[in-house]
Amino acid sequence: MQDKYRDFSSRKKEVAPLEEAFEELLKTYRLKDTFDQKKLIQEWPELMGKTVASRTSSLFIKEKKLFVKINSGPVKQELSMNRSKVLDIIEKRFGKKVVEEIVFL
Repeated sequence: MQDKYRDFSSRKKEVAPLEEAFEELLKTYRLKDTFDQKKLIQEWPELMGKTVASRTSSLFIKEKKLFVKINSGPVKQELSMNRSKVLDIIEKRFGKKVVEEIVFL
């Protein structure tokens, strides 16, 4: 009867929040970069806004280069001129390791 109420405090004292545990798991299995790349592609509309997102036909990352296919010439030109700003937005959200260069197609 006493086992029913035994003290489990001898278990791991430090309980990591779920987000920290997930980050640690990604690092351990070397999946952090791939996860962040997929997340960047998924969050592109939120990062760049409705106008850019609606004119983006495809988006992929290869060898730390982000390739963005834009359907509108003026939007493509504007993004090309503001390439460093786009990189800054990505770096603030995901860090410097996700992409190092952007290519607008």
